[in-house]
Amino acid sequence: MAKNTVNPPDSIIRPVSILGVKIDPVDIAYLHNYIAETVDKNKQALIIHVNVYGLNLACKLPWLRQFYNDADLTICDGTGLILGGRILGETIPQRITYMDWIWELADFIQINGYSCFFLGGYPDVADKAATRLQAQFPQLKIVGTHHGYFDKTRDSQENQTVIQTINVAKPDILFVGLGMPNQEKWFLENWSDVKANIGLGPGALFDYLSGDVPRSPRWMTDNGLEWVGRFVLEPRRLWRRYLVGNPLFISR
Repeated sequence: MAKNTVNPPDSIIRPVSILGVKIDPVDIAYLHNYIAETVDKNKQALIIHVNVYGLNLACKLPWLRQFYNDADLTICDGTGLILGGRILGETIPQRITYMDWIWELADFIQINGYSCFFLGGYPDVADKAATRLQAQFPQLKIVGTHHGYFDKTRDSQENQTVIQTINVAKPDILFVGLGMPNQEKWFLENWSDVKANIGLGPGALFDYLSGDVPRSPRWMTDNGLEWVGRFVLEPRRLWRRYLVGNPLFISR
């Protein structure tokens, strides 16, 4: 899956295990250092975020559990994981969710002169997300975008064309926002063919950045209740994930 991986100096961390999935208890400073070290040495690394929904999926999908455990870094993207860690007597220092992190990340990418590519979302959504982000970070290098509605079968012509498009652009950082577990499956099958240093799976980030989907109010996101806001906005799509999935996670 990942190849030529690198660990920053003096960066030994002890992963936390939740439901058989390793979570790397890192903060944003560590994460940015890891990205810089990987890109500057022209290595490759997959940095995958996981939340309660992802861990519930991993309990049903052995390949996904293995994928999380094989990723170079597996990052906490949910208050539920912090709670799960506490139940197990472990400490996860920070929830790193894309809609909060993207502003620091974009600034970090811009300052360091790195480039990125957005893959995912409905047609034009990645374009709109890129345009809105570059309005705030004018020097941010987004070297390409592509929607997520293509035949993702590994050997399909459409999939190979997408990989070729990415490889021509040669981004330092590739964002693959196809939703769980599609983005993880895509990385699992295609990462070895991709010419990018860092692979990130931002889920629905492009939908929020584009303005097509509103985010939960700040008081919710700051107090571990973002899932409530998402459920209110999209009850048909998310009721099972939250109303069934959250109690299931705690019971497990």
